[in-house]
Amino acid sequence: MSGTSNSTGNKVNVPEAKAAMEQFKYEVANEIGVPLKKGYNGDLTSAQNGYVGGYMVKKMIEAQEKMMAEKNQG
Repeated sequence: MSGTSNSTGNKVNVPEAKAAMEQFKYEVANEIGVPLKKGYNGDLTSAQNGYVGGYMVKKMIEAQEKMMAEKNQG
């Protein structure tokens, strides 16, 4: 498969969720003190960007675990 990329990049798997994920990203950045802004963010370090992404994943996992626990109790 030469010439093709296996990387998904910033692709959202559920297009309807794109706006919500974008908003979530800014909320998380604000919560953890990363000055993320719309447009160019090349002044942020890779560590800052990674922290935003990692914290987003952590919060999504926590939300899923909560939903699963509530489902099992009810």
